[in-house]
Amino acid sequence: MYHRGLSPPAASAPHSTRWLPSISMWMVSLLSYIDRNTLAILAPVILRDTHLTAAQYGLIISCFSIAYTIGNPVWGLLLDRIGVRRGMTAAVGIWTVASAAHAFAASFWTFGLARAVLGAGEGATFPGALRTVTRTLPPSKRGRGLAIAYSGGSLGAMITPLIVTPVAAAFGWHGAFLFTGLLGTLWLIFWRITARGVDHTADLHPVTDHLPLRRLTAHPAFWAYVAAYGVGAVPLSFVLYFSSLYLKARFGWTQTTLGEVLWIPPAGWECGYFIWGALVDKFATRGSPAFRGLMLAACLFSLPVVLLPWLPTGPAVLACMFVTMFGAGGFVVVSVAGATRAFPAGHSALLAGIGAGAWGAATALVLPGFGYLFDRAEYAAAFGLTAVFPVAGYLVWRWLSTRTGPVPQTDSLS
Repeated sequence: MYHRGLSPPAASAPHSTRWLPSISMWMVSLLSYIDRNTLAILAPVILRDTHLTAAQYGLIISCFSIAYTIGNPVWGLLLDRIGVRRGMTAAVGIWTVASAAHAFAASFWTFGLARAVLGAGEGATFPGALRTVTRTLPPSKRGRGLAIAYSGGSLGAMITPLIVTPVAAAFGWHGAFLFTGLLGTLWLIFWRITARGVDHTADLHPVTDHLPLRRLTAHPAFWAYVAAYGVGAVPLSFVLYFSSLYLKARFGWTQTTLGEVLWIPPAGWECGYFIWGALVDKFATRGSPAFRGLMLAACLFSLPVVLLPWLPTGPAVLACMFVTMFGAGGFVVVSVAGATRAFPAGHSALLAGIGAGAWGAATALVLPGFGYLFDRAEYAAAFGLTAVFPVAGYLVWRWLSTRTGPVPQTDSLS
């Protein structure tokens, strides 16, 4: 039977080693965002060389997002059953091959196929991270554990331009994708050596705290979580994938200049994970009022994106993107923290997969439209539309959270 506040088996581990599993998942999310963000950083050059339009680029990103949407809950179910060690080995192996395959893509269809396989593999990233955190840390530390495990993604988005741009300058954009494949191979070797005990405590203490899936999805708290994560965090996708195209189009910045500055917007995301995680750990014991306040704050911090077309300088635009990604990251951390407190820990990987999958689905639906607006240079419309999503995500979350009652408990999954 699930008990709120129940510490997982590894909670009694020495303090010096308790955080190691979360750190290993930080490395996974770091790798995943280097792999997925390389295309975004090099988009101006790739679109020039391959004669792809911004609308086609948006569709290619949607290929990733659709596969990512499907892959997240599938990997969530698998990881809850086969464990993190075997599951993450398979997932990272798949996406490493797909990432390297971008080097050989030359058309809309080949980029779309490589992107789809990459998305399918990367669907394991956050299910693996959340399962590890909930099974190795007590509830009082899970907000910070979540921040560590998830923040590798935002850090990966930060450092990708700093790493990939000089590689592309030396070896071309084809060489940059081969480089990402090398990074994945090195991680797999490291994982093989260090992950032998990662599932040990879970094997000794089988997870029995499950709800039937039909009862999980019937509860308002589940759909509140999907709305906050999937809809509210859409500005992350927009800034991540379209900032390079916007900055080049508006200010004429070269690929080298973009590589020097595109770490700034996701730095807001990175800071946000740790700040929102610390706030959750500090205030979540106060219950629903604290979560409502944190979610409202995340919404407000996400709204400056609407100002981007009217800001006069590049630094001002980058600062605005920083704040927007800081706020959007709050939707991820606060919603995931709320879900892990509302539902049994045995669903941790599945819940993470559903949340990230919902975000991927929203991204798949809206990015082709953003690409169309960019082709027409209708930037104000694109940024204004982006600002609608955090407001909608917050309002739906708030409405559903007021309808949330006690979550029913059971010991079997059906």
